Amino acid sequence: MIRRIRLVVLVARPAVIILLAMFAGVGLAQAGHAADKALLARTLVAVTGFLLFSVACNDLADERIDRVNLPGRRPLVTGAASRREFTIIGVTAGATALAASATLRWPAVIVMACGLALSAGYSLRPVRLADRGAVASVVLPACYVAVPYLTGIFAARAFVRPDEVFLLAGLYLGFIGRILLKDFRDVRGDALFGKRTFLVRHGRRWTCAFSACCWLAGTVVLLTAVPRATAVLAVAEAGCLTGAMALLAALSRPRGARRDEALITAIAIIGRGMILLLLAHLSMVCAGWSAFRYDAVIGMLGIVTAGQAASMVRHGPITRRMIPVEDQLAAHREILVGSSSSGLTSSRADPETAGPT
Repeated sequence: MIRRIRLVVLVARPAVIILLAMFAGVGLAQAGHAADKALLARTLVAVTGFLLFSVACNDLADERIDRVNLPGRRPLVTGAASRREFTIIGVTAGATALAASATLRWPAVIVMACGLALSAGYSLRPVRLADRGAVASVVLPACYVAVPYLTGIFAARAFVRPDEVFLLAGLYLGFIGRILLKDFRDVRGDALFGKRTFLVRHGRRWTCAFSACCWLAGTVVLLTAVPRATAVLAVAEAGCLTGAMALLAALSRPRGARRDEALITAIAIIGRGMILLLLAHLSMVCAGWSAFRYDAVIGMLGIVTAGQAASMVRHGPITRRMIPVEDQLAAHREILVGSSSSGLTSSRADPETAGPT
C-alpha cells in the first residue's frame, strides 16, 4: 500500500500540481471567491485528477522515449510500476476528475470532459498530437492553463466575462513560452523517435527567440487584463520578465546540458513567481488589504522569486527525484510472481521490446 501511495505521488509530480493549483486559484480569485476553502478543495480534487490522468497517458505513450531521455526517473522505465498499474491510475483519476467537477457548476463538467479528451489525444494514438510539432506546443498549454483556470471560475459561477478570457490569453501565451523549454531535456529521445518538437525542427536560437516573444506578449496581455492592477504589481512582473529574457538570451548559447538545466529551472521559477504574484494580487484586492500590506507582500514575493532564480543559476538544480530502489525491487518481485503464475516471461527486461502499446 505504501509503495502504491508513493507511486501516485511520483506520477502526480508535485511541482506541476502546485502550478495547476495556482491557475485554479487565479480562476477562483478572479471570480471573487479567493477565500472559499471548501470550493477550492473541490476544485483542486478535480484538477489533481485531471493531471494524474494526463501524466498516466503521457507516460504510457512515451515509455520508449523516456528510456532514452529519463533513465531511472520514470516509474515505467525503472520497473517500479507496470503498465496495468498506470492504466488503473489513469482511469481512476479521469473518473475522479469528472466526479469532482460534477460537484461544481455544469460548465466545469464540460471543461473537464474536453480537457480529458484533449489530453488523451495529445499522448495516445491514433491522434497523438505530441508528434505534430507546433500543434503540440499549442495544445499542451491549453490543457494545463485553461482547464484549471476555467474550472476555478466555473466553481464559483456559470459564466465567464470578456476580461477573464483576456486574462486567460495572457496566462496561455506566457505558458507556451515556458513549455517550449522542456524540450531541451528531451531533445535526444525526441529526435531519435521522430517527435517533431519546435526545438528539433528549428533549433536552439529560434526556440529561445519564440519563447521570449511569448513571454513578452503574455506579460503585456496579463497586465492589461488583470483587474485593478497597481504600479507595484507592474514593476514586479516587469522585473520577472526582464530576468526571464536575460536567462533566455543565455540559454540561446550552448554551454552544456548541466548549464541548460540550471537556466531552464531558473526560468521556471520566475514563471511560477509571476503567477504567484498575480494570485496574491487578486486575493489581496478581493480581501480589501491596505496599500501598505499589499505593497509589502508583492515586494517580498518579487524579491524571493529573484533570489531563488539567481541561486538556481549559480548552483544548479539538486539531483532530481529518482525512483526508490526498494520500490523498484518490490515492483520487479510482483512482476516476476505474476509472470510465473501465468506461465509468461516479462518483456520488461528487454528495453527494445517494452514499447507502449
